[in-house]
Amino acid sequence: MKKVLLYIISFYQKRLSFLFGDNCRFHPTCSEYAKLSILKHGALIGGYYSLVRIVKCGPWSQGGIDEVK
Repeated sequence: MKKVLLYIISFYQKRLSFLFGDNCRFHPTCSEYAKLSILKHGALIGGYYSLVRIVKCGPWSQGGIDEVK
């Protein structure tokens, strides 16, 4: 499962992210955060942290530096 998620994120970063532009309010970007989180915590917990981060990355957020826990 971990490899599948990392492949999907990598595919998004290389092939699809340009469609959305440079809109992430955080550093590292949400996709990079997801990749690092899954590598560090595994598919289940890392996936959960990634979803929480993506929900936080909206127009209501100030953004900033948000490192993987």
